[in-house]
Amino acid sequence: MNRCPISYSPVGENPYSLNGLRSLAYGLTKLNIFEYTAEEQRIEAFNRASKMSIQGVQPKLSAILNIKDEKFEIVDRGGRFIFKPQHPYFPQMPENEDLTMRLAETIGLDVPLHGMIWSKDGTLTYFIKRFDRKGQNDKVPVEDFAQLAGLSRDTKYNYSMEKVVKLIDSYCTFPAIEKVKLFKLVLFCLITGNDDMHLKNYSIINLDGKIQLSPCYDLINTIIEYRNPEDEIALPINGKKKNLTRNMLINYFGQEKCDLTEKVIAKVWDSITNSIPKWREEIGISFLSDEMKEKYIALIDTRLERLQLD
Repeated sequence: MNRCPISYSPVGENPYSLNGLRSLAYGLTKLNIFEYTAEEQRIEAFNRASKMSIQGVQPKLSAILNIKDEKFEIVDRGGRFIFKPQHPYFPQMPENEDLTMRLAETIGLDVPLHGMIWSKDGTLTYFIKRFDRKGQNDKVPVEDFAQLAGLSRDTKYNYSMEKVVKLIDSYCTFPAIEKVKLFKLVLFCLITGNDDMHLKNYSIINLDGKIQLSPCYDLINTIIEYRNPEDEIALPINGKKKNLTRNMLINYFGQEKCDLTEKVIAKVWDSITNSIPKWREEIGISFLSDEMKEKYIALIDTRLERLQLD
């Protein structure tokens, strides 16, 4: 069954579903195939890298949606979407990231508009709408945790999750609320195999004077994608990056460091366990290969068994 890469809805012979297109713009009823192959996008990303404010291991492009011409266009400035094409060495990164972001939504994590579009060579390109922009020209104040900690791209792993909690206490308007979000995000990333949540993958955003954690981004199952790592998380908890136990996550990090009550923690656990059937369904209809789907589900099952969530 053919599905829309934006909404995952069945589409028959069409490339996109109407509800997928309307999530981009209400009046949009058609979207032309993106005019670049994956290789051409990577070349464009390389040539424009100095003009991009967002960097990382994946090639990235800035784009706008031209509703009149029913297409996305690459731009150097004023972009409202970030595009990530297929990686030349690590397969199915767009499919993986889009799926993982969808799983995050099911447990109530704040996720920007995202999806995938078809490129002219038949490959899928991941897109995410920028949450640090509003209107035509306005920028929304956002700072990543490396900036808050006075660290750089080269030292973004030289920190701990305990110190991340302290940054939330120092900068957020209502830190108690944000620490619940952080706790949920840490559990989610561990269960879904994201071992690369370094300081630049956490940010705060200033929305009308309220400083809070930004919407999630760069959520991906790195373990099945392109690594066979020794570590399970990027920033240590109680000095450990692997073999994290339920006691360490619940009692130490959740209760002691994030200062969460048993009731709040139980609610977070429930939001995850109640979503597992939906996760299996989403993985099953995702655009990952069958082999990658099996790896994804197997990893989740392994982590859940260890954390006694099943």
